[in-house]
Amino acid sequence: MFRKKNILFVNCILFASCFLLCCNNKPEQKSVRKSIDYIRAIPGINDSIPAEVAEKGKVLIAYSDCYTCHKLKERSVGPAFNDIAKRYPVKKVYIEMLAQKVIMGGSRSWGYPIMTPHPKLSIEEARIMVSYIMSMKK
Repeated sequence: MFRKKNILFVNCILFASCFLLCCNNKPEQKSVRKSIDYIRAIPGINDSIPAEVAEKGKVLIAYSDCYTCHKLKERSVGPAFNDIAKRYPVKKVYIEMLAQKVIMGGSRSWGYPIMTPHPKLSIEEARIMVSYIMSMKK
């Protein structure tokens, strides 16, 4: 009788351990990645940018190191130029602020990447470059 109880007990333990190991009762989790809008557009009415200023800015950017970290339409190390244009209204105050940021460098406006300073640029060149970027606004 003692032996039958031991066999029954061992079988119950084996069954319980197999059940616990084989049965996975966790609900299936779908890995859905939520799209985060990182632009956070600033509302405002846009001023116009003269075509010759935008064209000159395009040339200045082509000769600079901007395309090392930025692309026109997609995020790279830094934000895309189109996204920068979407965020800021075309106003003199924002052009001035962004020109200062190009010269001084900065971080945390678009996440963790750090923009290196460009102290050799004049403020006027930086304004023209920023004006070109802002002219991409759709």
